[in-house]
Amino acid sequence: MSSILILTDTPSRARRLARSLNSMGAPMVVDLLDPEHASNVAIPQAVTAIVSDVSLSHSEQVAALRQQLDRLGPRRPPFVCLLHNDTPRSRAQAHALGADRTIDSSQAARLLAETLDHLGELQRDAETIAATTASAMAADDALTRIFDLGRSGQAPGLHQVVSGADLVVDALQKADIRGWLDVVWHFDDATHQHCLLVAGLAAGFAQQLGLSEPDCRQLTQAALLHDLGKSRIPLAILNKPSRLDANEIAVMRTHPVIGHEMLRNGDFSDTMLAVVRSHHEALDGSGYPDNLRADRIPDIVRLVTVCDVFGALIERRPYRRPLAGNEAYEILRSMDGKIDIDLVRAFQPLAEAAGTVADAA
Repeated sequence: MSSILILTDTPSRARRLARSLNSMGAPMVVDLLDPEHASNVAIPQAVTAIVSDVSLSHSEQVAALRQQLDRLGPRRPPFVCLLHNDTPRSRAQAHALGADRTIDSSQAARLLAETLDHLGELQRDAETIAATTASAMAADDALTRIFDLGRSGQAPGLHQVVSGADLVVDALQKADIRGWLDVVWHFDDATHQHCLLVAGLAAGFAQQLGLSEPDCRQLTQAALLHDLGKSRIPLAILNKPSRLDANEIAVMRTHPVIGHEMLRNGDFSDTMLAVVRSHHEALDGSGYPDNLRADRIPDIVRLVTVCDVFGALIERRPYRRPLAGNEAYEILRSMDGKIDIDLVRAFQPLAEAAGTVADAA
């Protein structure tokens, strides 16, 4: 059970304070001036916040407070210090102890619960960002191994793709799409950034559409792998800092067939192979490499294509600014006849949530 830890030199006062915090957890009062109690009390594992209800003008209390804080380790929860003498010296002492916030003790009844709630939200946001960053970096490591195999002429194993996609899906189950994009937008490798953007968008789109867990993971796997063929495109073309010329575009457009050829003798499903080969096809038959028309383009390919186009529009390119989500969405809407407009309509909430990449540029 979660608990708020109140460290005090006046237990009767702290117990009154604890009653005002009952709705936020199970407050626990530790009397710092009782050496036996302070040293032997078992601190709950699920401490969500710490409140210091101690006079900071006495060295004995400060030393006892520091000892208890040290027991919680460097990753301790939010810490609010009540100042019984609100002076510059007391505030400096509180910050030296690592307080996230200070409150004049006379205002504690009015401000403490709100302050703790706000700090808890900030901590949860920070933890989500940290977890999303770790997942994105791990997914990028998996993608690096996949592309390294591709560059050496080898196909990745299905297990490598599954493990990379699982990192993306799990992250999107804990964070929103904007959190994922904010991390991936800062990756330097343009191809990796694009694949991870598209995989994240696919995972978010699948969740929004209410797809089953297996279908969600399969869609994300396909999105992560869709540009594998680019591992065989010359880096001078792949990383060119300006627009490609006609000959370079022709080379770049070989990547769907290259990726398909690399995978077709492996353990990958026909669905996965279809995404890798056909994600640049258009409903009106104007796409490549096979000029497929609508009736020959599977739904999963259409889903990845929407994410692929949107991802390309919002990613950073050396020769143009990234588009905001609403701008990119308007371009998707203008592609009626080429991409599935019903899926585009369903994609709108995700596009709106994407916001703008301006802060990552």
